[in-house]
Amino acid sequence: MAATAKAEDVYQIVATTFDQAFYRATNPDLNLTDFDPIWHYLEYGWREERDPAPWFSVRRYLQRHPDVAASGREPLRHYMEQGVREDRAVFMSDHAAAYQRDYGETWSYVPETRPLTLASQEEPTPRPFDDADWRVVGPRFNSGFYREAYPDVVAKGVDPMEHFLTVGWREGRDPTPQFCVREYLQDNPDVAATGINPFVHYIVAGRAEGRAPRRVEGFRLKIAADLTSLEARVAEAADRARIAEPAADFAAAAAPSRTGLKDLHVTFSHDDYTANLGGVQLCLQYEAQQMAGLGRDHLHLCPTTSWPVLRRSEPGSLAAILNGRAIGVFSAHAVAEGLAALRRPEGRGQATRGSFAIHNLLGHSVDEVLEILEAASLSEGAFWLHDFTSLCAGYQLLRNDVEDCAAPPPDSPACGICLYGPGRMPQVAEHERLFRKLRLTVASPSQVTLDFWRDRSSYPTAATVVHPHVRLIPRPPAQPSPEPGRSEPRPLRLAFLGFPSAHKGWPVFAGLAADYADDPRYRFLHLGAQRDPRTTIEFHPVSVSLAEPRAMQQALEALEIDVAVIWSIFRETFCLAAYEAIAAGAAIVTSPESANVAALVAGEGRGRVLADEAALRQALADGDLLALARSIRQPRLYDLAFSGMTADLPLASAAA
Repeated sequence: MAATAKAEDVYQIVATTFDQAFYRATNPDLNLTDFDPIWHYLEYGWREERDPAPWFSVRRYLQRHPDVAASGREPLRHYMEQGVREDRAVFMSDHAAAYQRDYGETWSYVPETRPLTLASQEEPTPRPFDDADWRVVGPRFNSGFYREAYPDVVAKGVDPMEHFLTVGWREGRDPTPQFCVREYLQDNPDVAATGINPFVHYIVAGRAEGRAPRRVEGFRLKIAADLTSLEARVAEAADRARIAEPAADFAAAAAPSRTGLKDLHVTFSHDDYTANLGGVQLCLQYEAQQMAGLGRDHLHLCPTTSWPVLRRSEPGSLAAILNGRAIGVFSAHAVAEGLAALRRPEGRGQATRGSFAIHNLLGHSVDEVLEILEAASLSEGAFWLHDFTSLCAGYQLLRNDVEDCAAPPPDSPACGICLYGPGRMPQVAEHERLFRKLRLTVASPSQVTLDFWRDRSSYPTAATVVHPHVRLIPRPPAQPSPEPGRSEPRPLRLAFLGFPSAHKGWPVFAGLAADYADDPRYRFLHLGAQRDPRTTIEFHPVSVSLAEPRAMQQALEALEIDVAVIWSIFRETFCLAAYEAIAAGAAIVTSPESANVAALVAGEGRGRVLADEAALRQALADGDLLALARSIRQPRLYDLAFSGMTADLPLASAAA
C-alpha cells in the first residue's frame, strides 16, 4: 500500500497504542497474515467498528462524543491528539473480557502510579513472613536500591528487606531495579490471586516457568510517567540562570592571552568542556589542544546552567573560558563589546585572523551569537552535528524521551503528541535565521548522520564535510591469554561502557545482568566513571580525558571484554565507546535505533545488530552470542587516532 507522508504520520500516532495481537484475535474473519493490521484499521477497520485495543471501543467512543463522529475523524487518533488532553472518556472494547479469558492477556494504557494494595485498607498492615522467604529473597534483594528508591523506609529506621517482606511488596515497592512487583502481579493474575509475595514466587517458580520479572518496555514507561512539560523545563532553567551575576569588563578579563585575541578561535557549546565529562567535551578538549599548538587564542562560550532548548526571550549569561581557563561570567553584550575593542586593528597591515565553531546551541540565543560573531568580524565557521538540536527542540529526536521519531516534517501531526512539539518550529526557525546570516560548513562525525540531516533539513550551507572524531589504525591480532588454572572456556564477558543512563540502554543491560547472574555462560561488567549503586554488577572505574584518552580502550583490553553492549535508544551521531570497543578487540551488540553504531557494526561485520530487546534476550538465552568470544573471533586490534576537530578543517584560520 503506497502511503503519503500524512498517512505515515497518522500511522505513527496510532501505532503507539495499537494492539496488533488483539486486533488479529478479535477479527478472525480478516486475512491479516500478510497485511498490516494497523493499515487495515486506519483504512477500513474503525469504520466497521473494529477496536484497536482492549481498552478502546470505537463504537462507544463515537457514541459518547458525537462531535468526533460528525467530524469523520478516526477515533483513536483523535483521542491521542486531542481527547486525552480534553479528558474525554474512553470505554473498554466489547471483546476485552473474552480476549482476556481466551488468551490470558492483561493490558493497560495509562501506567498505574498509585500504591498497589491487595487488601482493602490504604495502609497495608505489616504481616509476618516465613523464614523460608527470607532465605529465598536474601541473596537477591538489593538493599542499596531499596534505600535509595524509598527514603521514607530509611527515615523510619526499618530494615529494608524486612520492610519489603512484611509490607513493601503489597505497597508495590520493588526489591531490585530488575523486578517490578506491580507489573509481575498485573501480568500474572494467578499469582496475585494466591496472595503470596511475587518476588518469592518468581525466584522459586516463575523464572523456571518463563515468566518475565518486568515488562521489556518497563523503563520507557517509567520515563514517560515522569515527563515534565517543555515549558516547565525552560522555566526551571531560567530560574537557575538568574543566579549568575555577570561581570561588566570582558576586555580586561580577556586581555592576558596568547595573541591579544588578534588570532582567535571562538567555540559555542552547551556547557564548560573543562569541568564536565562527555563526548562533546572531549572533542572540545582536542580542539583546544590543537589551537594551543598553533599558538592561537581559543575562547569558549557556554551558558552558566543547562538549558533544554535555545534561549529566545529568556535572560541568560555566558561563562567564558579562554585558553582553557575560566575568566568569568558575562552578558553577551559585554563579550561583544570586549571582542570589538580587543580585535580592533591597531595600525595598517595588522589584520586580525579568526574562526569559529558551533558545537551546540542549547542555552544560547541566536541574536547573541550573531552579535558576538559580528563584533569579532567573523562570519564563516563550522557547525558540528554532535546531535540534532538543529532539527528539533528534542535534540535526541526521542518522542516524549522514549521513542525515536525520525524527525518528521515540523508540521506533522506526530509532533502534536510529543512534549517537544511546541518548541520544534521556533527552534527550527532560529536555526534557519542563523544559517542565513552566516556561511556555515556543516561538519558531521559520520556519513550516516550527515545523510540523515540533509534529508531532514533545508538550511543553506557553505559546504558539508564528514570528519570522524577518531580513526582506527590497525595493530596485530589479539593473542588471548588463558586464565591460570583454567582449561575450560571462560564465560563470555559482556560490558556496558560509560555513564549508566536510560537513554544509553543501561536498564536493558542491568536487567539482563540480573536475569543471567547465575548463568555460567556469561559475566557482566560495567566500565565507567560512575557506578549505579542500585545494582551489584561488577564495576571497574574508567574515566576518559585528554590526559588519559585511551583509558577505556586499555581497560577493555586488560579485562578481555568479548562484547560491548551499546544499546542506545536514540540516534547516535558518533559513538566514541563503539570505536574504543573495536580498537580493543571487542565485538559490539546494538540495535537499529543506535543509527551510526548500527551502521558501523553492520558495515564492517564487527558484531550483531539485533532487532529489539526481545531479540537480544533471545540471543542470550539461545547462546547465539557465544560465537563473539575473542577466542573464536581472533579480533584485530587498533590504535585510536584522535582528530583535531575544527582545527583540521580548511576554515580553521581565516583573515577577518
